[in-house]
Amino acid sequence: MGPSRRIVLCADDYGLSPGVNRAIRDLLVHGRINATSVMMVTPAIDHDEADALAAIKEAQPHIAIGLHVTLTSPFRPLTKGYAPLRSDAFLPVGATLQSAMRRALKPELIATEIRAQVDAFVALFGTPPDYLDGHQHVQIFPQIRDAFLDVVARDLPTAWVRQCGRATPWSSRLADRKGLILDVLSAGFRARAARLGVRTNPAFAGSYDFHDGANFAALFPRFLDHLPHGGLVMCHPGFVDDTLRQLDPLTDLREREYAFFSSDAFPEMLAGRCVTLA
Repeated sequence: MGPSRRIVLCADDYGLSPGVNRAIRDLLVHGRINATSVMMVTPAIDHDEADALAAIKEAQPHIAIGLHVTLTSPFRPLTKGYAPLRSDAFLPVGATLQSAMRRALKPELIATEIRAQVDAFVALFGTPPDYLDGHQHVQIFPQIRDAFLDVVARDLPTAWVRQCGRATPWSSRLADRKGLILDVLSAGFRARAARLGVRTNPAFAGSYDFHDGANFAALFPRFLDHLPHGGLVMCHPGFVDDTLRQLDPLTDLREREYAFFSSDAFPEMLAGRCVTLA
């Protein structure tokens, strides 16, 4: 057994659907996760959903509630004049990354949209987000990261932000193309955050191929390998409902993640690796 580590276990996508919200709140109440990222452009975020989440934080102040900045389809911007759009919605994630790599985005419009999502969060929760990250990791994309980090540095000096670079040895990263892309993009993100004095998590885990045969219970222990004290693991628990089916291809896997975190095996596995939730 190694030294004890405290980690952040963050459930993304609060606000995506009622079933996702309900699953996340249940895991928070029972101490199975300790952070959640809230989407502000989705159909299942309103005063009732925000109040239910805020009540949990009031009872458990150590829980972190962050803003899940959303800049990809099928969702629509809060601001008028945002571009580029496709059928009045953000671009798909692949097109967004391609545009970012070509430097074809408009950082000033992105910054305005991010500020609008921050303002919407504050209007619902009455307080700024504890941290910020991005749906589909958009916060680490070129151009977007500049706008994202500038907004945080200027408007949210006490918040930290999610970077997606792993702590695993490089020799084991090469087989994971998705993770390798996140590692490379996160290097520039971390460098700019450091120049601006914006805090980041020391390491990241939780990315995997979202396919029908994925065995989350078998995958999760690997996320903890090499993860340092203070590291962050991303997850996506939820209950499938009609809203989720209409908006997101990640459905049944969310219920598998919820089942694992709700099981007796999960805290036993953490204890066996000397890991606790920060």
